[in-house]
Amino acid sequence: MGCEKLWPGGPSFRQSEHFRLCTDSVLLADFITPGGARRGIDLGCGAGILTLLLAEKSEKLSMTGLELQAEAAEIAAANLRDNALDGRCRVICGDLRRHRELFPAGSFELVVANPPYFSTARGAMAPVEARAAARAEGACTLEELACAASWLCRSGGSLFLVYRTERMSELFGCLSVHGLEPKRLRLVSYRAEDAPKLLLLEARRDGRPGLRMEPPLILSDGQGGESTEYRRIYHR
Repeated sequence: MGCEKLWPGGPSFRQSEHFRLCTDSVLLADFITPGGARRGIDLGCGAGILTLLLAEKSEKLSMTGLELQAEAAEIAAANLRDNALDGRCRVICGDLRRHRELFPAGSFELVVANPPYFSTARGAMAPVEARAAARAEGACTLEELACAASWLCRSGGSLFLVYRTERMSELFGCLSVHGLEPKRLRLVSYRAEDAPKLLLLEARRDGRPGLRMEPPLILSDGQGGESTEYRRIYHR
């Protein structure tokens, strides 16, 4: 697929056939606060949108994209090259379930993920293997993600992810078991009157208990158009 600008003057991005640009990753990139982090990893980076947006967001940050699907990893690496970010960012084609073989413990200050939302026991799987890996947990369960994030994130570092609200209780419990304490939460709704379906979460490695709720993110202006904040996020 061709390479296009995400917004005027912004980074360019080419999509994978099965790992397309999605709103969830863009919302997560806006929610993430890199702070002074210098080493970050995107678990299951797909075509590299989070890796790219975070590297653009902080010039101090060196990002590693870890992706199981070779085709997507190649496109993610091309996206970094297209934006002259391959000098401080890289893509590794590998399995996050083998994290102990790939990286020493505590290698990163920032861990991010837009993981598969659906258990393979719930609902139909996508018909194409690569698309199924992005949507359902066949290649990465919530437990496996939490285990990898806990190993990779140094004490005091942060995990940021986007997830479905219907699995919030499961998510919080799994992260806490692995020493990742939920610290900051934002719920996402299409309209103000709609129940939220997505959540944006920051969890701290070895953090103390205490969760801060942020104002909800509303995507629509209530009249069928985009909300002011949604337009800000997309630089419109």
